[in-house]
Formats: sequence, structure tokens, C-alpha cells
Amino acid sequence: MNTKLEAEKEQLEIFLISDSVGDTAQKVINSVLAQFPDLKKVDIKKFPFIDTKEELQQILTDALKEKAIVVTTLVDEKLNTLIADFSKRTSLRYVDYMTPLIDLIQDKTQLMAQQEPRAQYKLNSEYFNKVEAVEFAVKYDDGKDPKGFVKADYVILGISRTSKTPLSMYLAHKSYKVANLPLILEMSLPKEIYDVPKERLVGLVADAKHILRVRRSRLESLGLKGNSSYVDLKRIESELEHSREVYKKLGARVVDIDGMAVEEIAQLIESGNSSIKNQ
Repeated sequence: MNTKLEAEKEQLEIFLISDSVGDTAQKVINSVLAQFPDLKKVDIKKFPFIDTKEELQQILTDALKEKAIVVTTLVDEKLNTLIADFSKRTSLRYVDYMTPLIDLIQDKTQLMAQQEPRAQYKLNSEYFNKVEAVEFAVKYDDGKDPKGFVKADYVILGISRTSKTPLSMYLAHKSYKVANLPLILEMSLPKEIYDVPKERLVGLVADAKHILRVRRSRLESLGLKGNSSYVDLKRIESELEHSREVYKKLGARVVDIDGMAVEEIAQLIESGNSSIKNQ
């Protein structure tokens, strides 16, 4: 048994894997951790919206490397079987909050579970759709996970400081699942973007001088000097030209954001207004 001093030094890693937001498991974990007041160092990593074996396999591998405890709320039988098999082959420790109770109810009632993720949220779908959309926007912000593109209602593209993230979050609060991708001259597009239907792709453009002002303001807020290529007007013009070429290639709708608030841009995207043009 660890002493209090040892408990204060020990780091507990928990991986929370869910096919939804993960708030169900989070509440249970918080209740359990409250029983261990001497445990000061706890790192809970959340993995929401997990619905493929490939994603799950990578998370389990990382959990094993970090010697983490895995907590799951998955209703897909195939995903739960994958975890069980992985645990048997390795030293992974995990707890499944869903399957044991589902099995008991099936055995008692002779009814089969639907295995439908997020079924518990149907009674208040508007609120929970919004929560899911916000989680989605955070997970798939800034192109950090291209696998989210095909799951998104909209994928927003644009060079730096074209309001991609604020726009994504605003649309998320209206229950749209939005991913965004920064366009950088020296970087090729991720292959996943070509699988997105063109009607879901929205490209943002602006006047180069507007972008320059915004970037300078951003650098000043960070206490940095504005003498890099990031605030070079010719560079910005090249970035914008490149972005228009990308939009044309992908068939993306284009929005000129000059003088527009995030709310106005979002309204254009939602409505399919004629001021959004196909290049």
C-alpha cells in the first residue's frame, strides 16, 4: 500500500474513450477520484467521437506506452471486442462502463441493444448536438486531424488570420460539425480533403492589406516584432493567390470576409447566398 507521500508523487494517467462527448464517463471518474484525496497528479486525456478500429487501435497503443488506465463508454460491440482482445494480449488495464450492464439487460429482457452511439441524448437533442459540435470543432481545428474532414458538415479553408477557428466555433454553437484547414504555401493538401463533397468546402479570402493589419496586430499582442515573412505583403498576396487556386481545384465555395463579422459569414454559409460563389 502506497504511503500518502508516495501517492502525492505518483502520476495517474487515464484515457477516456467515447463514441460521443465522454461526459458520462467523466462524471463517474470524478466521483471515483474524489475517494482518493491524496492523489494529486491525475492526467485525464479524452478521446471523443471514436468510431473506427484504426483510431481505437492507435489510442490503445499510446495508452499502453504511457501505462494509462483506459475507461470506455462505447456501444459498438466490435470496438469493445477489440479492446478486450488487446487487453488480453498486453498489460493494458481498462474498464468498460457500458457492456456489462447492456449484457445484463439483454439477458434479463431478451431484448437486443441497438448499439447506437449517443442514444441517451435524444430527449434533449438540440443541447447535446451543440455540445458534440463544439467538441468536434475543437478536435478537428487547424487541420490537426484530417480524418475529421469527411465527418464534417463544413470544412473551412483559408490562410492564416482569415477567422477559420472563430467561424468554426460559431457554427458549432449552431450545432454544425465543422473542421478547418490552414493553407500554407510550402505544404501540400492532406489527401483526405479530396474525399469531401465540394458543397461542404468553404474557402475564405480577404484583401491582402486587411490580412496584413490583422497579422501585425496578432504579433503585437504576443509581444513580437513584425519583421518576418508572416507580415510581408507580397508573401500574403502569394498566399491568397495560392488559396484561390486551391478553391478552384477543389470546387469550394468562396467567401470574401472583408468587412464582415463572423455572424455574417456564418449566415452566408448556412443560407447558400449568391454572394458565395463557386470558382
